[in-house]
Amino acid sequence: MAITVSVEHPLQDDVRQLIAELNATLLALTPPEFCFHMTAEQMAEVHTTLFVAREDGAAVACGALRRHPEGTAEVKRMYTRPSQQGRGIGGRVLDAIEALARKEGFARLVLETGHRHPAAWRVYERAGFSRCGAVLDYPDSDYSVFYAKALPAAARTTLGSHSVAAPEGSTP
Repeated sequence: MAITVSVEHPLQDDVRQLIAELNATLLALTPPEFCFHMTAEQMAEVHTTLFVAREDGAAVACGALRRHPEGTAEVKRMYTRPSQQGRGIGGRVLDAIEALARKEGFARLVLETGHRHPAAWRVYERAGFSRCGAVLDYPDSDYSVFYAKALPAAARTTLGSHSVAAPEGSTP
C-alpha cells in the first residue's frame, strides 16, 4: 500500500479529524497554556502550507510549513496516527516540508515540540535537526523542546529526493 504525501487544504473533514486527534494527544501530555495549536482555519492562511500523508485515500499523518520573516520557516502540526507510527511516514512529511522550505529559499527551519515526545525527537534528529534554545516568540519553558536546522544556500536550489504534488489550483 503506497503512502502519498501532498499539499492539501486543511478544511477537509478528514484533515480536521486528524488535527483534532493531534490536539487531544498534545493536551493529554502538556498543560494547555504550553500547547501551541493552530486551528484548521489558521492553517488555511497564505503563510502556511499543509502536507497530508494518505494511505489508500485515508489521512494518516500531517505536518505544515509556516513562513516567518527574515529567512526562517517553522515546522508545525506534525502528527502521525499511532497505528501508523514506526513506518517512516512522519519523516516523509518532514522531508516534504523541508523540500518546500529549501525551494522557497529559507535559510533556517525551526520547531517547538513537547517535553514528553521522544518519538518526535527521533524523527527530527534523524532529519538533521539539533536542539536549541527557544525560537521565534515561544516562551522558554520546561514543557517545550526546540529544534533548528540550517538550510545552506547551495542546498536550497534543489527539491531533494522526494517529489511533492500540489492539488490542482493551489500554490504551495
